[in-house]
Amino acid sequence: MTARTMPLHDDRPPPARFAYDTYTWKEIVHLLVNLPMGIVGFVYTVSVLSIGIGMTVTVVGLPLLAMGLLGARLLGRAERARARSLLGLRVDEPSPMPGHRGQGFLGRLWSNLKDPVGWRTMLYGFIRLPWGVLTFAVVAVGLFVLWPVLPFIVRGLTNADRAMVRGLLSPSDELERRIAELESDRGVVVDTAAADLRRIERDLHDGAQARLVALAMGLGLAKEKLLEDPDAAASMVDEAHGEVKLALQELRDLARGIHPAVLTDRGLNAALSSVASRCTVPVKVTADLPARPAAAIEGIAYFTVSELLQNISKHSGARNASVDVWRADERLLIQVWDDGRGGARLDGGTGMSGLADRLGAVDGLFVIESPEGGPTTITAELPWRDRSTDAAPGSHKVRG
Repeated sequence: MTARTMPLHDDRPPPARFAYDTYTWKEIVHLLVNLPMGIVGFVYTVSVLSIGIGMTVTVVGLPLLAMGLLGARLLGRAERARARSLLGLRVDEPSPMPGHRGQGFLGRLWSNLKDPVGWRTMLYGFIRLPWGVLTFAVVAVGLFVLWPVLPFIVRGLTNADRAMVRGLLSPSDELERRIAELESDRGVVVDTAAADLRRIERDLHDGAQARLVALAMGLGLAKEKLLEDPDAAASMVDEAHGEVKLALQELRDLARGIHPAVLTDRGLNAALSSVASRCTVPVKVTADLPARPAAAIEGIAYFTVSELLQNISKHSGARNASVDVWRADERLLIQVWDDGRGGARLDGGTGMSGLADRLGAVDGLFVIESPEGGPTTITAELPWRDRSTDAAPGSHKVRG
């Protein structure tokens, strides 16, 4: 869920009044606890900074500082929980640290050192000690000599506390969330590309390459027998001709798996109709696209539908299926339905999690509705990006 601060009016306290209600007593407790929490935060911040910065000349200084920033996040979490319980301040947690897949030790270290949440929490801990001393002194004295007007004083002090929590401990803005998401998605894209490259290499090695090697050997033997036994040589050449046809078919299938020619030439509508025709279950394709999306989005949409139709053929036991593709505002929507046995899950081992990762890497969504017994409805959503002006002309509504 997106980390964000709730609007101010959602957690605005009731007006202060002379009566000491539950809300006022909670605010008093919060202000009194400011002092011990301020001492903890100040000591932690000064210790981390002095040790970490002081030891930067050694190899352990920066790692200690990075660990200290991670610990500051825990202090910030405790302070946000205190503000929620005692001040009624609704503030969400900042985005977690992004994953570090594919990064070495130095990459992880640098990510931790530049964590804005940790640094803002350290600043919060540093300035809270003098503020905690002030609020503790004012409230402790006010309980005895300023009793009638203390609720109004407490409200002013806690409003300053609310401003500090919102300013230093809240998620900074949408940009912080997007940076965390994009750093995580970058690792998914890299892993997916590497997996695709390994698949292509394996298919070439085990399929067309092995067949072409056998073909070369067969032609060599036929050449040797050409003068001695022309009939046997002709038979071997005929077999080699058949091997050539099979190798060409395997190469065509491999090329279709990389990027089918029909998708490049005729667009998503025709490509989906083509892949639906190869499904073992009758599939009705409805595509309503006023124009062709960007090539990257078009390719992801094609391979998403192709993978889902393969799953329907292999696992669903369905008798009918349908594919609907349409554009809604700035999103490309895909819905694949079948009347099979259901039970599809992201962790079901049918490639669903890989599809979800691929769509998530480009700001897409992947939703599965598949109760046991069926039917199954899978909805995929991709951002719409227009094709460049030099691309192929737009496709039109096609029903298959």
